[in-house]
Amino acid sequence: MGSSTSTISVLLFLGLVQFAVSGHDYKQALSKSILFFEAQRSGHLPPNQRVSWRSHSGLNDGKSIGVDLVGGYYDAGDNVKFGLPMAFTVTTMCWSIIEYGGQLASNGELGNAIDAIKWGTDYFIKAHPEPNVLYGEVGDGKSDHYCWQRPEEMTTDRRAYKLDRNNPGSDLAGETAAAMAAASIVFRRSDPSYSAELLRHAHELFEFADKYRGKYDSSITVAQKYYGSVSGYNDELLWAAAWLYQATNDRYYLDYLGKNGDSMGGTAWSMREFGWDVKYAGVQTLVAKILMQGKAGEHTAVFERYQEKAEQFMCSMLGKSTKNIQKTPGGLIFRQRWNNMQFVTSASFLAAVYSDYLSSSKRNLRCSQGNISPSKLLDFSKSQVDYILGDNPRGTSYMVGYGHNYPRQVHHRGSSIVSFKVDQKFVTCRGGYATWYSRKASDPNVLTGALVGGPDAYDNFADNRDNYEQTEPTTYNNAPLLGVLARLISGPTDFDQRLPGVSPTPSPVIIKPAPIPKRKPTTPPAPAASSPSPITISQKMTSSWINEGNVYYRYSTKLTNRSTKRLKNLKISITKLYGPIWGVTKTGNSYGFPSWMKYLPAGKSMEFVYIHSAAPANVLVSNYSLE
Repeated sequence: MGSSTSTISVLLFLGLVQFAVSGHDYKQALSKSILFFEAQRSGHLPPNQRVSWRSHSGLNDGKSIGVDLVGGYYDAGDNVKFGLPMAFTVTTMCWSIIEYGGQLASNGELGNAIDAIKWGTDYFIKAHPEPNVLYGEVGDGKSDHYCWQRPEEMTTDRRAYKLDRNNPGSDLAGETAAAMAAASIVFRRSDPSYSAELLRHAHELFEFADKYRGKYDSSITVAQKYYGSVSGYNDELLWAAAWLYQATNDRYYLDYLGKNGDSMGGTAWSMREFGWDVKYAGVQTLVAKILMQGKAGEHTAVFERYQEKAEQFMCSMLGKSTKNIQKTPGGLIFRQRWNNMQFVTSASFLAAVYSDYLSSSKRNLRCSQGNISPSKLLDFSKSQVDYILGDNPRGTSYMVGYGHNYPRQVHHRGSSIVSFKVDQKFVTCRGGYATWYSRKASDPNVLTGALVGGPDAYDNFADNRDNYEQTEPTTYNNAPLLGVLARLISGPTDFDQRLPGVSPTPSPVIIKPAPIPKRKPTTPPAPAASSPSPITISQKMTSSWINEGNVYYRYSTKLTNRSTKRLKNLKISITKLYGPIWGVTKTGNSYGFPSWMKYLPAGKSMEFVYIHSAAPANVLVSNYSLE
């Protein structure tokens, strides 16, 4: 790499470089964050279960009422299966795959992510045995929280609670419909019959939610203290309709969004959060995508109002709105004391996808304080993830098992008690509190990948098991993080997320650069660099800006394997480079594949980018082999 210390320092300080070179291993964090879901599994664990300290649990769920409700996820550090956060978890995992499935595949995690989704959707199929019946909870928080036991031997009440025509729950049924619709997109290519089954359930659940309206916690009252539906059900009905339109292109759902946007709050509510209860920001982001795809039709005016609210949410994250989201002194979004991290990951995900939507549409973010480059949203997402992984005043990683300074006393029954496979001595309901909960030592089982509740409004954090507001993890903390991490692994590469619309279960691909803007006459030319056949190299200038009188250029370089064999042992020679570079690994005086790539398949391309204040660097292939 060339050197120009003063230039790079200025760029990094002013934030003009879209991505600073990060010390974080996003690929490792991605792998760990997906692994966490295996620790939360209920039911018969499969032979390929990777979290080895867990075992089968909840095997009699639903048996007393003649319904098989075995499976699904425990939401957090307890042993209850709450339907609303579980469905939101699955929906956001699906959204992560729909947007960034190619990146997950390239990093070897698409299969694990799909398995995590199917563990949830298999359970939802069981929980929806009739069109107008949905089981929304197994177990209850009161009896569960009275005990501290491993899920493998819990003695707490496992009663099942359901919704039906006389006991409606439009919010829970709507969220579950959204999860099934989004999952049908994920499985459309790999398992068409399963995808069709999921879509059938989604249609039925939406009709049930819309026809028999009511808040689910008025029917399942035991959920009120733990997952009360404060926002009501209108947001979930719009959310479900948006996902059903994404899955089907059925005009009925497009019309539903258009005709009900004003009356149901989709165009009225300017949000400061997105999570298992309040879906409006997610709805507004999805509808803005539909608008940018040119599919709004007669509903364009209404959809533009959705988009205005989506952009107000984005601007508030960047501190560019009239009412901005609160942040800690260290820069983390802060919404509430109890499990604040859920709002950090969900907001970061929305910022990442909306950044890509805007880039694909060649638009800027419109804020009250002026137009903002889409890259600033991606920078924001990166700043939040980097804080989570350790770039914070405490130097603490809030992902268990990542880095060296992470929480050791997690508020989690399974991880805090010796594994059932190691010691099968029965842990009693209250005895677990006396022996294990109050134990001032590290957990015997590392809950790898779990994202805990996180610090307070002043970046303070206490790693104590009884500090449940800060040390308890949840599935919905991790779910949106999958997409953000997958996106960040790819660096500053522009994505075309707008067309051709939702893409089901992408195959492993190398992302191609976005269309290049027209060049100004003063821009230096970017000729294609020479390279030996059968490898071609092309370079294009993708953006430019002026700082203190100097013009800086961002160049995208694409290397394509045009042979019929795999390209391996690649060495690239780059000269006249005077700035930072991403997407390749430097070894000695040459560059090679990024660390996660071992070879380039036949007919595929890889891309790397660099920034400097000069004409394009000289890029040559100095060595390679075809196998």
